[in-house]
Amino acid sequence: MARQATMPSDLGPRVVMALSGLVFVLLMLFGLLMRASQAGMIPVDPALFYQLMTAHGIGMVGTCGFAGAGIMWYFARQYVPVTNGIFWGFTGLFLVGVVLILAAIFLMGFAAAWTFLYPLPAQSGGVWDVNAAVVYLVGLLLVGVAFLILYLDMGWAILKSQGGLGQALAWPTLFSGSTNAPPPTIVATTVVTIVNTIALVPGAAIILISIVNALVPSFGIDALLAKNMIFFFGHVFINAAIYMAIIAVYEIVPRYTGRPWKTTRWFALAWNATIILVMFVYTHHLFQDVVMPAWMLVMGQVFSYLSGFPILIVTTVGLLSNIYGAKVRWDLPLALLTLGVFGWAAGVIPAVIDGIISVNKVMHNTMWVPGHFHFYLLLGLVPMAFGFMLWVTKTKQADALDGLSKILFWAYVAGGLGVVWTFLVGGAASVPRRWAEHLPQWQGVDAVSTIFSVLVVVAALYFLIRYVVGFGGQPSKSEPAE
Repeated sequence: MARQATMPSDLGPRVVMALSGLVFVLLMLFGLLMRASQAGMIPVDPALFYQLMTAHGIGMVGTCGFAGAGIMWYFARQYVPVTNGIFWGFTGLFLVGVVLILAAIFLMGFAAAWTFLYPLPAQSGGVWDVNAAVVYLVGLLLVGVAFLILYLDMGWAILKSQGGLGQALAWPTLFSGSTNAPPPTIVATTVVTIVNTIALVPGAAIILISIVNALVPSFGIDALLAKNMIFFFGHVFINAAIYMAIIAVYEIVPRYTGRPWKTTRWFALAWNATIILVMFVYTHHLFQDVVMPAWMLVMGQVFSYLSGFPILIVTTVGLLSNIYGAKVRWDLPLALLTLGVFGWAAGVIPAVIDGIISVNKVMHNTMWVPGHFHFYLLLGLVPMAFGFMLWVTKTKQADALDGLSKILFWAYVAGGLGVVWTFLVGGAASVPRRWAEHLPQWQGVDAVSTIFSVLVVVAALYFLIRYVVGFGGQPSKSEPAE
């Protein structure tokens, strides 16, 4: 697939990544403060703790999607005629939503966690008023609409340039072995556009229903249905964020190795299977809702085993085969991208364990769950985002991973693994999640986690500063291996 003769400016995704990096560091500081509070090292009022927890949770979910969208759009624009104005509109609407969310949390006291489970936003027991809930939900709705607008533009551009959905999903390659396949970026972007558009519709619907319920309490919805809608939307969205970020690996690694990353039959099969698998795995978050239909819970366990493996396998094997034997001089961007694939791959292990019904009944409301999703994000998506950021601003292909960059890279690895390990250890000991105050016997692990968190924050701040300093730079190789 030939590159577009003229491409929209890359200023939009560069700005998006700068804002994402800044928010990542800020939210990491929130996480550090919460762990220090649980360790008894820094006293934090419980009301403020739950505000920080809400901002940290919804902020990380939204910012992961925001950064993923920046990466996806940066590369997709090189193949399909996306609209520059739509991307800036997406960015502006997203930021307006973020301002409302932050105002609701820190100025109005909203603290119902990122899941905003119905009917909690409207029934806070006097901790916050209805106006806070409405402002928060409106902000969330604007963020969702921003993504929906972006995906509609992306979808239209893909269909117009690829000649149909089947070609964009590499069906000729999948079913007949055709070598005329779209690049991996187009296949991945098409899958993300499909699944996230589907997820955003019920997500927007339940947010609207919750807003109406907050203003008109007599208007309600079945709470179990509402929970299904929220977790379907949220689970697909955060998975899609990783799927968008992984495009950086498909595009950048071949520019180091000189080996193209091709859309093979296995690659096409994995990404097409993901369209179905990612839709059903969310039910593993509902195993403790005993009123759920039994067949849905069984489905959740089965799809928890299956959903992550197809694209994870083709990506991991593809990365190893692309790098193996290649004369590559490692630098910080490549190291971070490789770390991201490791974090994504290794993070599936505690996730699958939690997806076993008998284990989930004991472990799901413990620190085990923050352990598995911090594995995915702290050691998966976030390094991919920083790797892309540092690649897009670097000017020398020969930059080596040495000196301060090597020290801070390994500090991030050690800190990230330490944070994840302390969460998983806490979960194995049945330490509950979402508790502002911890018992003395839990605080030793919390203190260790705080120390590891400091390493993560310092390293992430270094990555961000390097990106900002090189903001106007250009990657040394503009074209991938053909």
